Amino acid sequence: MATPLTARSRSELLGTIMREHRDGLVSYAEKMLGDHGLAEDIVQETCIRAWRNIDRLLGMEGSVRGWLFTVTRHLIIDWVRKPHARREVVGVTYNDPVAGAESIEAVHDALVARPLLRVLSPEHRAVLVHIYLCDRSIKETAGILGVPAGTVKSRQHNALRKLRAVAQPEAARAVGARAQVRA
Repeated sequence: MATPLTARSRSELLGTIMREHRDGLVSYAEKMLGDHGLAEDIVQETCIRAWRNIDRLLGMEGSVRGWLFTVTRHLIIDWVRKPHARREVVGVTYNDPVAGAESIEAVHDALVARPLLRVLSPEHRAVLVHIYLCDRSIKETAGILGVPAGTVKSRQHNALRKLRAVAQPEAARAVGARAQVRA
């Protein structure tokens, strides 16, 4: 018959579990969320859940690591689905991709891109920012925005189509203006 866990043995056991798995859990959560601080918070909540379920963890047949990663994944999903998370991400601010750029072309591109991005809805703009400026995959973007990957793909397609429609007349005017200056 197993001896019941004392508070000290629980703490030691939990300490051992977290020393072995904490870095992996934080790395996993950070990759999913793109935010180290938030990843730390999620792992802390995973630790609390492990503490509450330590008896079950000891008696289960499966992997403790698997249980910890599953709990972490569920906490991430819950956080992303919260309305506050979506509002923060949809109104995302991003660093100017050409800040500090020395080329005139890069500055010109930024001056053209900003007004074009303002034409888009916040949802379409957020998708393009995540995919092109933050260099995230469609799957990562879907996880962050809390929408299916298919929705991200369609928003990307529709946003690019709208940008092309708006940018083509402007490009034609710019080419015409350059031709007049040269003549």
